[in-house]
Amino acid sequence: MKTFEKLAAVALVAFGAVFAAANFARAANSWNLPGEEALRFDAKAIDVMCVLTGDCPADCGAGKRVMGLLRDTGELVLAIKNAGPFTGTAHDLKPFCNQVVTVDGLFTVNYSVKSFALQFVKPKDGDWRGANAFVKNWAAERKLDLKDDKVKKWFRNDEMINAIIEEQGKLGLKDKGITP
Repeated sequence: MKTFEKLAAVALVAFGAVFAAANFARAANSWNLPGEEALRFDAKAIDVMCVLTGDCPADCGAGKRVMGLLRDTGELVLAIKNAGPFTGTAHDLKPFCNQVVTVDGLFTVNYSVKSFALQFVKPKDGDWRGANAFVKNWAAERKLDLKDDKVKKWFRNDEMINAIIEEQGKLGLKDKGITP
């Protein structure tokens, strides 16, 4: 085997090892928030309303209810944000309804409320997934390509959001006679 071929083979093996490690070991990206804490833990993906009230649809509310994470210690973690702009975690956790997953993200404290910003999720016997399912689902429902400008600024193009703004104004004060 020629020297070049040996080097190419070593590089290919090294690249494969780096790729495998990258798929295995995710780490939350810092958002430089005061008091943020990066953390990875196992928890059951649950419907928060189910845990709090006993109203428990089989599919965790089909992505239309707030999802959370129930740790084996009994701690209920509010997973309120994912990696997409202005989106929650329902679309990311819904596929794992009532299953234990490993999550990676940031804990933050705002006005004494501790919440979790989900960045990555991994089923017990699966690969890491980025927590960005909402935008992908939003685009698929509208048959849009993910690179489309409407998708990049989905929050300016969402029919429900635009209807609420039309009805209530940008600040929700239209019926009060106050408009920006």
